[in-house]
Amino acid sequence: MIIEKLSNHESLPALVRPEHGDADLLGFAERERERIRRATVEHGAILFRDFRVESPAVFNQFCRLLTHELLPYTERSTPRSHVEGEVYTSTEYPPEATIPLHCEMAYTKTWPSYLWFYSQIAAETGGETPICDAMKVYELISPKTRERFAELGVLYVRNFRKGIDLPWQEVYGVNTESELEAYCSSHDIGFEWLEQGVLRTRARAQAVIRHPSKGQMVWFNQAHLFHVSNLEPTLRGFLLKRYTELGVPRNSFYGDGSAIEPEVLAEIRTAYAQAELAFPWEAGDVLMLDNMQVSHGRRPFTGARKTLVAMAEAFSA
Repeated sequence: MIIEKLSNHESLPALVRPEHGDADLLGFAERERERIRRATVEHGAILFRDFRVESPAVFNQFCRLLTHELLPYTERSTPRSHVEGEVYTSTEYPPEATIPLHCEMAYTKTWPSYLWFYSQIAAETGGETPICDAMKVYELISPKTRERFAELGVLYVRNFRKGIDLPWQEVYGVNTESELEAYCSSHDIGFEWLEQGVLRTRARAQAVIRHPSKGQMVWFNQAHLFHVSNLEPTLRGFLLKRYTELGVPRNSFYGDGSAIEPEVLAEIRTAYAQAELAFPWEAGDVLMLDNMQVSHGRRPFTGARKTLVAMAEAFSA
């Protein structure tokens, strides 16, 4: 297995191409399974390029060859469609939307160790999946901010109203109120039923973690993404006027419920921007991430774009 540096990239992602014209990704994964897993932890992100990945089925098989456990998409925060097995579409937001950098499911207490993206159809323009080293993000954030988040964690508040954002049935994978209450109780999620059938949940989670194999601290939360300030200004103004900061569909706070200061959110976003790296997708590319080291996002695009996602190996705080 030959690992190269992607052109113009000093760090992420490492690039793997087929040797001697052998473009069989599945055969390659069978032979090199342990080396691929070790290299993913070592480098944080690996881009497999110029292999034959002609369908979601091949992508699904490739992921399964590298792990003992693919994961369903639970405690959802974004709309996605199921493709096959445990393969899903990437977040189905409008093409003009930007998705900020984040580690997958960092708003929960259990998250995937590994993450894969498959570029089935590359966008006409844009549509990159930028990535960054979340250990570098941690270093770029001031010690004062890091210490406060490490002490308090992040509180994620969600309000479920009919026709706004995802329904709670889809988010938590349940059908009835009693099933929802049992799920929340068993997953340490606070809940209350408000007027007109509105459900409010509160989930406190970590803000930083120590990487299990590297021992370095990682900025690991979605405070900046869940926060109401992440919304487009007109929509944000409308929701705040109608529902208040506690009542908007989703918002984030320090773990004790106090407000996160605008200057702190700006500091976090600046750190992500400084650490961000991006490359243009090519059809057939597969990107494998160590989800506890590398954050990802999405840039706006034009034309058709289809990117599939798989997750593996639950890790619990």
